Amino acid sequence: MATLGDLERSVMDLLWDSVPPLTANELRDKLAEPGDVAGKELAVTTVLTVLARLEKKGLVARERDIRPHRYTSVTSREEHTVALMNEALGTVLDREAVLARFIGGISAEEAQSLRQLLDSPHNA
Repeated sequence: MATLGDLERSVMDLLWDSVPPLTANELRDKLAEPGDVAGKELAVTTVLTVLARLEKKGLVARERDIRPHRYTSVTSREEHTVALMNEALGTVLDREAVLARFIGGISAEEAQSLRQLLDSPHNA
């Protein structure tokens, strides 16, 4: 699972938050809105390049049967994060030590949520 650059992350955040698929022009316009992480005007070709990279990484699907093409995320933000976490855990020799350090850095509320999730019958 590939990590994302800043602009890729901004595009994915927009796609994850959007119900309908978006065109490159719509993404460009949203990236230029005040308060967006990108916060700058981009050429549509730049957005198309980012979308092509994300498509190669398997994160974005393109609807090819209509013009302009529309793009949607292939997985949810949560599924992407889980894949990154599993990949990171798969590279270490001592998973228990990594998990212990991770758990040591979370808040009391997050620890309680984790306890509830681990005790849930869905995890049995």
